[in-house]
Amino acid sequence: MRPMLATKGDHVPSGSAWAHEVKWDGMRILAETGPGGTRLTSRNDNDVTASWPDVADSPLGARDAVVDGEVIALNDQGLPDFRTLQQRLHVRQRSTVARLVRQVPVTFMAFDLLRLDGADLTGEPLSTRRARLAEVLDGSTWQVPTSYDDGAMLLEATRAQGLEGIVSKRLDSRYVPGERSAQWLKFAHRHRHSYVIGGWRPQEGGERLAALLVGEPTPEGLRYRGRVGSGIGPKQGRALAEAVATLERDTSPFVDDVPRDDAAGTRWLDPVLVVDVDTHGRGHERLRQPSYQGLRFDLAVGDL
Repeated sequence: MRPMLATKGDHVPSGSAWAHEVKWDGMRILAETGPGGTRLTSRNDNDVTASWPDVADSPLGARDAVVDGEVIALNDQGLPDFRTLQQRLHVRQRSTVARLVRQVPVTFMAFDLLRLDGADLTGEPLSTRRARLAEVLDGSTWQVPTSYDDGAMLLEATRAQGLEGIVSKRLDSRYVPGERSAQWLKFAHRHRHSYVIGGWRPQEGGERLAALLVGEPTPEGLRYRGRVGSGIGPKQGRALAEAVATLERDTSPFVDDVPRDDAAGTRWLDPVLVVDVDTHGRGHERLRQPSYQGLRFDLAVGDL
């Protein structure tokens, strides 16, 4: 079975017909429990039980159920962060998994109930499914996230807290496995911040400037935050190449290590130019889905 998916929304719906939840930056999981144990499957219907023994230790025991939810891990800032979760993805070796369970703890956020004690609940309205879910998981290690009736408020609250966004769901919606439904709407935040250019990379097989390596000034120095290529077309690349032409240096200006894949082929620069970048979420060690927005000649590094 594949999970039901949300459609990208253009405005947050209001009214009593809708409920609103936090959009978690994690991995979608369907958990099927029963006398034979718990089986966890990914969005693509792959068995991932071995990677998440702490989730597979189901609070439902041998009770027959199918629960839809998301596995999340928190970063150093206390925010759900897929990059943190990635340390545990695709890991199957038992000893490595056991070590990562201790080092990267996760939480299963359960937000829908598709089957219970042999009864198919997918045809029931969301309001009924959520009520049953809250009842069977009350006080358990699988958490049922709070649902809100004010979507606009939740959207602004999640933006302020640096969370991924929200999902709005019709309370009368049925669960249609594998369908991307307009009954569920998702709203992801984009955040714009200013960063310092520390290097650039040419396009593969060419010399045109195609990506920037950017960092954030800290008391310890310039810390690497990621590589930005989206938004840099030929016109933007030419303007950036002209701006950095006299700034090249032999060594990295970042005080921390730049990942090998990002550092390969990079032309290092004196860290004196500031750019604006749109990114998905904030409070992460690395920029997520960054998009270049332009040079900020009105800002100096000291202004950041």
